[in-house]
Amino acid sequence: MNKFNLTDVAAHELSLAAESPAGRSTDTVIGGSRRRLRQSVMTLIAGERLAEHEFPGESTLQILSGSVRLDTGDDSMTGDPGDLLVIPPERHSLTAVTDTAMLLTVVK
Repeated sequence: MNKFNLTDVAAHELSLAAESPAGRSTDTVIGGSRRRLRQSVMTLIAGERLAEHEFPGESTLQILSGSVRLDTGDDSMTGDPGDLLVIPPERHSLTAVTDTAMLLTVVK
């Protein structure tokens, strides 16, 4: 059995993101590239952006702290703490409005 305190993981990853030239950090807490389910705590410093991309599986973002904007084509939505964003299966980008920690869940 494993147990993770997502608040602690998020705080640690945000400190790493603040020191990173890329302004981001990620720690996969469940699964990995060889598993169908993967959950990762991903952090972005305010203003950082994940460029437009797509993922062929299903994915969600649970916002742990901060605020993000998810853009797809002509649509946009904001995520704040406690929000669960269902990521559409089309090209999308993600921008941190403030320093943000989130739990990314993907299923291949």
